[in-house]
Amino acid sequence: MATTPPNRMSPTALMEHRRWEDIVSMALGLVIMVSPLFSFFGDTGGNTTVTGLTALVGAAIIVLSGLEQLWLRRWEEILLFIAGIWMVIQPFVLNYGGTLRIWHIVLGGVVALLALLEIWQDRNRALEA
Repeated sequence: MATTPPNRMSPTALMEHRRWEDIVSMALGLVIMVSPLFSFFGDTGGNTTVTGLTALVGAAIIVLSGLEQLWLRRWEEILLFIAGIWMVIQPFVLNYGGTLRIWHIVLGGVVALLALLEIWQDRNRALEA
């Protein structure tokens, strides 16, 4: 009986759900949530809508990723994808620019791509919708 050495990746390894993805999503949510508060990321120009909405979306990403640690459900990943896409289009909808715009586009894109990876990994699993 042949076994796969422990240091080799099995052919189905990319299809397994990994917790590190949820932890990275939580960290990205935290960075998104606090990004308008630090001048390193750029200035919101006193726009409280940008600050409040960004904090709300960042908190949602943290909560959804945390829930995914407890219960693996498809709707959590779909909502993470939507939150990531929103962060990409938010600078254009709320019309702010500079460094903060670039950060939000990049961070939102990474969240959306990570959510797509998780959706792809779970595509053959019998998960609750």
